[in-house]
Amino acid sequence: MTELTDRDLTGRIINAFYCVYDELGYGFLETVYKNALALEFTLRGIPFAREHDVEVYYKGSKISRYRADFVVDGRVTLEVKATFAIDDGDRRQLRNYLKATEIELGFLLHFGPKASFHRLIHTNDRKRSLRPAVVSRP
Repeated sequence: MTELTDRDLTGRIINAFYCVYDELGYGFLETVYKNALALEFTLRGIPFAREHDVEVYYKGSKISRYRADFVVDGRVTLEVKATFAIDDGDRRQLRNYLKATEIELGFLLHFGPKASFHRLIHTNDRKRSLRPAVVSRP
């Protein structure tokens, strides 16, 4: 399903990621890598939104908002890290973005001492209600 449908797009994303890493290497701040990725996506004609709002609802009320680093073509959420190592909190952050939206596929792009990426799929059939429920009060 998502894996087959988005194979071309995800390949283009990963190629752009490695292109940026090969050029810049390790050691810059996260913002530098995000700026370079945005430029690389633009040069490659890959549609994206940057700092995309992810709203979290509880019992029909918006209770929080996150900002995903990138949403590519409305189908893939990207979280960029430029740390020495990634941890469970980084993976959890991406999982929460996927849980809160209809997007099922995400990548954690790690610009660490060695470039790496982590793919996460969270299918919509595993999610609770994605839209705020209509709450009627007596």
